Amino acid sequence: MSASSNTFDVVIRCNGKAVGKMRNEARVDIVEPFVESHEIASDEGPFHGGDGSAPPPLTYFVGGFVTCLMTQIRAFAKRFRIALDTLEVDAEFQWKGLTEPGKPYRAQPVGIRLDIQIASDAGQNRIIELINAAKQGCFVEAVISERMKVVHRLKTPDGWIDC
Repeated sequence: MSASSNTFDVVIRCNGKAVGKMRNEARVDIVEPFVESHEIASDEGPFHGGDGSAPPPLTYFVGGFVTCLMTQIRAFAKRFRIALDTLEVDAEFQWKGLTEPGKPYRAQPVGIRLDIQIASDAGQNRIIELINAAKQGCFVEAVISERMKVVHRLKTPDGWIDC
């Protein structure tokens, strides 16, 4: 990104192939803003007709969201000059499967809750500012939050507060 530029591109490509009963193997290529490739696999358990030979696809989705937010919190903490002693996120993602006789089920999102615990000498207002910046900088959240509410809570000595 040049000093005069206000944007940068993030481009990720993926090629997936079905290779077993429910197993999928994919090559994920990051092409912008850097170049990197990863091989991943997914499979369903017996519930969905698979062998359970790899994590189910939703585990990557949930793990990707949580770790993307955590990465942004850590990256923005450096920009805000906030030292983080610890960072933990406990997340709960909920869906409902809607069924009708003779038809495939439909997935309906219910909600996402991210409980964030940060140990830092920075004050609570600075930590909330950090979390809000990280929410806006998380590429995964940018896609999801357009469709559904994502609740972020910060653990404080007095309990949980919404951010």
